[in-house]
Amino acid sequence: MLRKVRIVGSGLIGTSIGLGLVQQGIAVEMVDSDSFAQALAEDLTGGVVVADPELVVFALPTSALSQVIKSEIAINPQSTFMDVGSVKSEVVLQIETFPGLSTRFLPTHPMAGREIGGAGSARADLFQGRSWILTPEANCAPESKNLVLDLISSLGATPIELSARDHDAAVAKISHLPQIAASLVAKQLTGTPAEWMELAGQGLRDTTRIAGSDEKLWKEIIYSNRSEISELLISLQNDLTQMIAALDDPAKIAELIAAGREGKAMIPGKHGGKAREYSYLPIVIDDKPGQLGAIFNECAAMEVNVEDLNIEHSPGQQSALITLSLSALDAEKLSAHLTSIGWNVHPVRK
Repeated sequence: MLRKVRIVGSGLIGTSIGLGLVQQGIAVEMVDSDSFAQALAEDLTGGVVVADPELVVFALPTSALSQVIKSEIAINPQSTFMDVGSVKSEVVLQIETFPGLSTRFLPTHPMAGREIGGAGSARADLFQGRSWILTPEANCAPESKNLVLDLISSLGATPIELSARDHDAAVAKISHLPQIAASLVAKQLTGTPAEWMELAGQGLRDTTRIAGSDEKLWKEIIYSNRSEISELLISLQNDLTQMIAALDDPAKIAELIAAGREGKAMIPGKHGGKAREYSYLPIVIDDKPGQLGAIFNECAAMEVNVEDLNIEHSPGQQSALITLSLSALDAEKLSAHLTSIGWNVHPVRK
């Protein structure tokens, strides 16, 4: 049973782990080379010191891991160790330089985060319902693995075991490439007249949301996984070349856009299940306080589940369009109810 944990690194992930574990009654010690980050993390988690922790969590850049492992082994020679970095093959190579360490060191990667880093952005529920990947070596001790699984379970995440190589290939495609694409699209916005940016809708915000991520973190991730990322960028480059060549060919443009829609359809739905086909209910509301809350009160009264929400509101406009994503049955049910009590509801669309 996990009782005492030492977390080395007081950024978003490390502090979120600490907050989640403290809520489960587990004693957590936060440490960091940055005294200000450590002080904030300690204030948030309770600021205790633990002796002989069962588990030491490395929540720091992979480039700093080798040096920190050495000092932590000296301090806690009987502990189990784990890291939470975004690339695993490099971690495995570092572990192999310490004889016997692979029996009690688990490379892991929680598939969770936020575009804003630091202890101040940490959340105890950051890992709830998320996947947490483990890439243990074949000689990993069962008791060490169980400690890590206990931590993952305590934070509400789901463990998934992969090889380090498969992990790095997977995250290059589903995490690292999207980050690069979002950053490069956002880069094209520099120098845009402010009055043009006032026209920006939800599509631009959705596409560039993660472009606000920390460049110090991402330079390490991209560099560490460069061999996997390189092939994906070349493939993306080829698609861009095809789109440029197709600008005078509407049929080819449609083909490329349709291929993107097919790729999007592969993304799982909420809670990792099969992607659902939603119905969309458009509602025009007045631009005044309480409108959105009133609609959600009606949703609760009708016992319908809103899966997603989109808001479009142009500057100076006295009304806004909200679009609720619901199951087909819930959409029709809510549409009829809201219409009957006077809301400006438009036809359900698929």
